[in-house]
Amino acid sequence: MNIRWRDAARHFLQIAAFCCAIAVLTTLIWPSLGYARQVGYALSNGIVAWLVVEFGRYFFDPRNCHSDSSGGHGWPKGWRGILLATTGIASGFFFGGGIANSLFGTGQVGSSRDTIISVVITAMAGTVVTFYFHARGRAAALTAQINAAERDASEARLKLLETQLEPHMLFNTLANLRVLITTDPQRAVAMLDRLNSYLRATLSGSRALAHPLSAEFDLLRDYLELMSVRMGNRLQYTLDLPDNLRDAAVPPLLLQPLVENAIQHGLEPKVGGGSIVVRARRQGAGSDARLVIEVNDTGVGLSQHASTLDEPGRGFGLTQVRERLASTYGDRGAITLAPAGSGGTCAAATLPLG
Repeated sequence: MNIRWRDAARHFLQIAAFCCAIAVLTTLIWPSLGYARQVGYALSNGIVAWLVVEFGRYFFDPRNCHSDSSGGHGWPKGWRGILLATTGIASGFFFGGGIANSLFGTGQVGSSRDTIISVVITAMAGTVVTFYFHARGRAAALTAQINAAERDASEARLKLLETQLEPHMLFNTLANLRVLITTDPQRAVAMLDRLNSYLRATLSGSRALAHPLSAEFDLLRDYLELMSVRMGNRLQYTLDLPDNLRDAAVPPLLLQPLVENAIQHGLEPKVGGGSIVVRARRQGAGSDARLVIEVNDTGVGLSQHASTLDEPGRGFGLTQVRERLASTYGDRGAITLAPAGSGGTCAAATLPLG
């Protein structure tokens, strides 16, 4: 049995606060005993009831041993919960009362009327406290379930976006490969070999929602080598990844759509081709630190192809990257597209670091 001691300590402090509040009421009924003595009686009853309920619930419902969303909400269901609460209240009244009498002496209950009043106060206080803890536990469980559902939905959405990106890149490559088969079979074979290497690296990797930036750059290098077979010397590239950013976590296949967009809209329309520089850098410090990944190309420039980005299928990569950043980081992730100083285009993805 794995008892959650932090929760137990928090519940104990709340019980102690309830007992101090109840002692105010009992002092008004039996003022001759004094507030300090009434607190002693209330704590004796409350602590015994707390011990029975707090640790008895683990035997009634083993799911309470777990702190994750698969566990219970802290209270046994149905008749078990009613029996546990009744047992705790009765134990607090009889055993806690006996302990209080031995510590502080008898005198709180002096007649049958006092006995009835004491029983009613104990029952009402126990019911209120029980309902309070039951409601808080149920609310916490519902919140955990909602958070888990939202997390699962977000993960499913990211997986869907990722599976959409991979066929998109594959179909473009196969279309190019089909042309090369008839025009340049030797380059087609080389391109097919690069495609096999790229797919092997992609499929053998983890399907986690994030991986190190160094792994993302490795996949990007495989993709650019694949494109180099098709474009020849019309494509040059540089990958700039500082050592202190190699372990930064990023969503898989984040950069490949940006590079694919730079090639398709920037370098391919240019007769002489050009170069692509992918650079990662840190922006800011501390909790405000951001990871900025820039994809710069020396292609035809943003002004010459900006209107085509809205055509069906043409802006797929940028749209998907924008949605992935929004799904993962909310308003802390963003992507911008702007003219580059070299005359080409700069696509920059910004996301939290650490």
